[in-house]
Amino acid sequence: MIEIERKFLVNDSSYREAASTQTEIMQGFLNTDPVRTVRVRRMGKEAWITVKGKSHSGGTTRREWEYPIPVKDAEELFKLCKPGVIRKRRYHVPVGDHLFEVDEFLDENEGLVLAEVELKNLKEPFEKPAWLGKEVTGQPAYYNSQLSLKPYKQWET
Repeated sequence: MIEIERKFLVNDSSYREAASTQTEIMQGFLNTDPVRTVRVRRMGKEAWITVKGKSHSGGTTRREWEYPIPVKDAEELFKLCKPGVIRKRRYHVPVGDHLFEVDEFLDENEGLVLAEVELKNLKEPFEKPAWLGKEVTGQPAYYNSQLSLKPYKQWET
């Protein structure tokens, strides 16, 4: 399966008012190689294992396979993950015909807020709300796998 998404920084917290849901997420990485990232994720009473291939087209597209797994298995897999498990709060924010996922990172990545929108094709237009900031699509430092290795709080400002 091919995933097409664009990623942006977020200017302010006004997206919270329009959010339809809010969820806590925990995710760890069994492999952070940019050619083949393997992630374990838990959201409430659900969990998944995900394999992502290398990004193409400036970071907009890449292959992705995601499968549900029992939460108990996810908890065991977290013990095998590399250091730097990520915790974040995700908001689903409908904007026009699209759904933005806005992630407020916690712990060592606190202060970073990113929004992603999935698209059906590379040229698909989408509405850009006022809280949407600079585009960071394709910038590896903003990939969750890289944030697990070099958290936002360690970045030089």
